Amino acid sequence: MYNFDEIIDRRHTNAMNTDGFRSYIFHADDSMTFPYRDEEFIRMWVADMEFATPDVVIDGIRERLDRRIFGYTRIFGDDYYRAFSGWCRRRYGWDFPREQLVTSNGIIPALYELVDYICAPDERVLFLTPSYAYFQYAADFNRREAVKCDLIYDEGRYTIDFEDLERKAADPKTTLFILCNPHNPTGRVWREPELRQMAQIIERHRLWVISDEIHCDLLRRGESHTPLGKVMPDYSRLVTCMAPSKTFNMAGLMFSNVIIRDGALRRRWLERHYNFDNPLSVAAAQAAYERGEPWLEELRAYLDENFALTAATLAEKLPRAVFHVSEATYLAWVDLSAYFEPDENLPLFFAHRGGVLLEGGDMFVQHSDGFIRLNLACPRATLAEGLRRICEAVNTKHSEPFTAPDPQ
Repeated sequence: MYNFDEIIDRRHTNAMNTDGFRSYIFHADDSMTFPYRDEEFIRMWVADMEFATPDVVIDGIRERLDRRIFGYTRIFGDDYYRAFSGWCRRRYGWDFPREQLVTSNGIIPALYELVDYICAPDERVLFLTPSYAYFQYAADFNRREAVKCDLIYDEGRYTIDFEDLERKAADPKTTLFILCNPHNPTGRVWREPELRQMAQIIERHRLWVISDEIHCDLLRRGESHTPLGKVMPDYSRLVTCMAPSKTFNMAGLMFSNVIIRDGALRRRWLERHYNFDNPLSVAAAQAAYERGEPWLEELRAYLDENFALTAATLAEKLPRAVFHVSEATYLAWVDLSAYFEPDENLPLFFAHRGGVLLEGGDMFVQHSDGFIRLNLACPRATLAEGLRRICEAVNTKHSEPFTAPDPQ
């Protein structure tokens, strides 16, 4: 049994979660003050976990430390490929040839590179909204136009507007589709019929597609993930991105898997990408894939209970909130539009009125006004206190009006 109830102090470790929230959430410096001291905040924002990285991963790093030299490193041999591909076969019934696997120091950097490699300057990038903001940022960074397809939203349930997706994919200047599978922030697990319908559109219009599957291991029990590559086994214009970072709480080790089918695109990557890896990150990832499943299964059970607590608390304390338990991720996507105006700054409100750090819908490109995203990967006592503060802040909103201070 693993102790997911342990509270670990992360302050003064240069963690974004504790030491960088002012700049990231509020675009402010350390002079920004709140009614709460930093150590009093409940942190439910950035998507890493408040749980210790599993012992098997730490042991893998220790074993590599014992070799005592940390020079330039690339992955040679088949050990890492066997560990990761074995993970994919066991959990998803999916495999890929070793030569298609390259690595990156994160999926975000890979997106920034791949948009540049795939899209000509006058071509466009398509994705579903609300969206992980870095899909937009990757297009903006490369000066490519972003095209958004709003998901259909019906009382907390999201589905794909296939007519709109088809229409936008048909534009000859739209050449790349970035898919989040499972979807962040809504937590949808795309079902195989949905993926097949997307695949038909992709193939019909010869789109390149990057399938960001970083959340694929973090499913509610009873759910299953289908890689897009499994649905499109012979489609060459597909890039699949996976990583141990979210799954095993090792995002700071900066290591991700990028599976590039097309030989020409893979050669371009290998020619232009700074193709070295952190030796400790390689050891950690291999250990996670070889020995981390028991920890992951206990984590999933703990997260399921955290989601159940969140659903029960919101139903009782904020009955006009719209929330459905996410099918994947450890992120709750909560519609509070019944309580707030569309232009209200929700992260600022909850930081000042509740001492809770969270992300508002405005961080997810569009089609997300009035939402908050809550990171539930924290000890249950922390979650319960965070939910109590959120509900109390909303329920006293009208009796104690809030004037947002200038975040600068």
